[in-house]
Amino acid sequence: MDRYVTLKKTSFNDFIAKLATIEQVVAPVSKGYGQYAFEPVTGGESVAVKHLPTILPPKKYFMPQREDIVAFNKKEHSWTPLAQTEKMAIFGVHTCDLAGIQELNMVFNTRPRDMNYLARKNKIAIIGIECNEYCDEYASCHVMENHLPKGGYDLFFTDIGEAYIVHVNTQIGDGIIGGTGLFAEASDADHKKLEQLREAKRKIFKNEVKVDHQGLKPLFEKSYESKVWDDLDKRCVSCGNCTNVCPTCYCFDMKDEIDLDLNAGTRTRVWDSCQSEEFAEVSGGENFREERGARQRHRYMRKFNYPVTRYSRYFCTGCGRCSRTCMAKINLKETINALAEDKS
Repeated sequence: MDRYVTLKKTSFNDFIAKLATIEQVVAPVSKGYGQYAFEPVTGGESVAVKHLPTILPPKKYFMPQREDIVAFNKKEHSWTPLAQTEKMAIFGVHTCDLAGIQELNMVFNTRPRDMNYLARKNKIAIIGIECNEYCDEYASCHVMENHLPKGGYDLFFTDIGEAYIVHVNTQIGDGIIGGTGLFAEASDADHKKLEQLREAKRKIFKNEVKVDHQGLKPLFEKSYESKVWDDLDKRCVSCGNCTNVCPTCYCFDMKDEIDLDLNAGTRTRVWDSCQSEEFAEVSGGENFREERGARQRHRYMRKFNYPVTRYSRYFCTGCGRCSRTCMAKINLKETINALAEDKS
């Protein structure tokens, strides 16, 4: 499945409304003060088609912040899975977040597979949208090679003026096109506009740091003892914002909540953060990353070093969320540049 169709912008509201009659639709909506969030919508009027990366990435629908995994009852000898697999379409996923979902798919599809995650993923249709220019000064999508679409979606919208040209990438996407009945086959003129837009983007998007894509892993391999981590140690407040908003952070904790009679209870998965002081603490009180700088270093290594060895991909998508939300104003691009300049 690989074809292009177009949707007139005057029909966009109808598209969202019709899709919402088929399945639940979530899309970015404005929360004020330049903030956006993915929320359920029933029409296109409230959708922020052009938006900064949302406060939380669409990861929250694939791996909820709090998820009941199983209920158990000793008296009944029961163990009941509680995974929810509601059918859903996510509209307005930027290319950086598409990359994040692809990377989570790799993690949770590695043995032992996470069946809750995979069951939910198989119920979610992904509709991407292209950024024709930088979101803001925090984005680093070019150096991460995520400024252009590289798959991971069912449909992908690109603004070409009075209409959107839409890449139909899967049978699920083709079903959405047929089910809504608002699309026309793309013409040669539409394809020409798309080519011109992509050519313009190659001039707009430039390397945002002093290292190219291939040089990131070698940079972090040689920077383990860098003094840059000492600076982050003094600044970081261990709030965990950076990991909570990251599209590819997937650390979690398991909590068992037991009834007072000790016969029944629920096991719940909740997000966790490597930036919390107790995260690397083990029995006896030993903590392998007691210093904040060590925890920051670990976070960066988990984006630019370790996953390349295991998955052959960087796990930073260039979305800029960690820099936007950091209470200590730690900026990812500034950190990379400081490491590149560090001669220690």
